[in-house]
Amino acid sequence: MGCTVIKGAKIINEGKVFKRDLLIENEIIKTIAKDIKIPRSATIIEAKGKFLIPGAIDDQVHFREPGLTHKANIATESKAAIAGGITTFIEMPNTVPQATTQELLEKKFAIASKDSYANYSFMFGGTNDNLEELLKTDPKKVAGIKLFLGSSTGNMLVDDPEVLEKIFSSTDMVISVHCEDEQTIKDNLQKAIEEFGEDIPMEQHPIIRSAEACYISSSKAIELAKKTGARLHVFHLSTAIETELFRNDIPLKDKKITAEVCIHHLNFNSDDYAKKGTLIKWNPAVKTKNDQGALWKALLDDRIDVIATDHAPHTLEEKQNIYTKAPSGGPLVQHAIPALLKFVDDGKITLEKVVEKMCHNPAILFEIEKRGFVKEGYYADLVLIDPEKEWTVTKENILYKCGWSPFEGTTFKNTITHTFVNGNLIYENGTFNDDIKGKRITFNR
Repeated sequence: MGCTVIKGAKIINEGKVFKRDLLIENEIIKTIAKDIKIPRSATIIEAKGKFLIPGAIDDQVHFREPGLTHKANIATESKAAIAGGITTFIEMPNTVPQATTQELLEKKFAIASKDSYANYSFMFGGTNDNLEELLKTDPKKVAGIKLFLGSSTGNMLVDDPEVLEKIFSSTDMVISVHCEDEQTIKDNLQKAIEEFGEDIPMEQHPIIRSAEACYISSSKAIELAKKTGARLHVFHLSTAIETELFRNDIPLKDKKITAEVCIHHLNFNSDDYAKKGTLIKWNPAVKTKNDQGALWKALLDDRIDVIATDHAPHTLEEKQNIYTKAPSGGPLVQHAIPALLKFVDDGKITLEKVVEKMCHNPAILFEIEKRGFVKEGYYADLVLIDPEKEWTVTKENILYKCGWSPFEGTTFKNTITHTFVNGNLIYENGTFNDDIKGKRITFNR
C-alpha cells in the first residue's frame, strides 16, 4: 500500500474543528499538520471545504447472516454502511443459528473476514443455559455479551433471575441489553387484539410496547448491575422515564452503566405512524414527541453516551403485513449520519457532538484499539463530508439488500464523498473498491 495525503480538510476531533493536512501511510494516520511535505508516490485528495471525521462505529446492527440472508447479508449491509460513513460495526447474535457457542460465533467472524467492507466484531449471545460457554469469550477479540431481556428470537430470552445474576456476576465484559418486560407487552397485546382483532392500528404499537414495559426491564437491569458491579450498556432507549436512570457527572471511561439511543428514536415519533406505518415499526417502539424530546435532552447532556442504528432489515413484503404479522426493525446504516447532519443543519446538535456520540464514545465504551479518533498512530478509518452537496434518497441509490428505507424521499444537504477503512479508499462518490475488505477489531482489555 502506498500513501495518501488529504489536503485542507476541516478535521472534527475531540470537540474541536481545525484545518489540517493528513498523511495516511499504509493503514495508519502518520501525520496531521498544517502543511505536509507530499511524498512523490502519494495520492492527493483535495478536501477544501469538506469535513473530515473519524469513521463511525455502530455498536448495534443485525446483518442477518447466517440464516436470514433473504433480508440482508454481511457483504450488502457493510457496503451500505461504508457509503453511510460507518467504518466499524458490532453485530448481534440473533441470527440462524444464533451465536450462542464459541464455534458458531467464530463462523460469523469467518464470513466477515471474506465479505465485510467495514471493520467488524460480533457479540456473544447469552441464554438461560449457556453460562459456561459464555465465559469462554475472549475479551480482547470479541465486542461483548448481548442479552435479550425482552423481544427475543429463538431461545435467547434470558428471563431466569438466577441465571441473570450469575452472568452479571461472572464477566467483566460489557453486557449489552435489550430491555422490555415481556409480560407487560403480552398483556397489552391481548387487550389490543380483543379491541381491534389481528389488524391492530400501528398507532397502538407504543401502547402495546409501552414506556412502562421498557422502564420495568431497564430499571431491573440497572439495579442488578449496581448489585453485582457488572459493566452494563442499555441499548436503544426510547422513553423519557428511562433517561432519568443514567448519570452525566463522571467521564464515560469511569461509567459502569451506560446508554445508547438509536437514529429512529431521534428522527421519528408516534405522530409519524400515520404516514410511515410498519416501516417505522421497531422494538422498542418509536414513542411520543415528549419521549423524543427527552431522548434528545439526555443525549445532549451526556446521560446518553452513544448513537447507533439498530439496523435490522426485513423485506418490504414482510413489512407490509398487518400489525401482528409485520416484523419489527428497519435498515438505517446508509442514512444514519446524513440524518444526523440534517439535525446539525437545523441547529439541533453540533457536528462535534455527532462525532463524539458515533465515533469517540463507542471506541471508549468498548475499549476498541486505535479507532474512533483522528489521531496520529490510529487506524485511518476516515470519512469526508461535502456540506454543500445535496442528494435525495431514492430506490435507485438505496444499497440495502431489502431495497427500501424509511428515509426514502428525504433530501439531505450533506453528502459523504469518501470513506477510508484501514487507510484504503473503499468508497468515493458512489464507487466502491470491491477488492479490499475490513478487519476484525481488537480491544484494550
